[in-house]
Amino acid sequence: MKRRKSSFRHDSIQDPKSISAILKALMDGIEKGRVTFSDEDDKITMKPEGLLNLRLTASQEEHRHRINLRISWESRRRKPPKRKALDVSAK
Repeated sequence: MKRRKSSFRHDSIQDPKSISAILKALMDGIEKGRVTFSDEDDKITMKPEGLLNLRLTASQEEHRHRINLRISWESRRRKPPKRKALDVSAK
């Protein structure tokens, strides 16, 4: 009864306008309850619902600047695990 973990990761260089478009698409998807991430290698669809956890951090070190945004939630509609036939015998 293992649950499959799906993940998506994409690394690239983007200009500020492109980053803004990605963030707007993310905002729209969260608002609509469905966000799909894809590139040439992978694809994942997520359905944000209920209350979401938000973690935002920002840092500056010398010439390196970083913004991290993390959004997480737990699905309310967890599907029950598929029942597999079990046979127990003392023959």
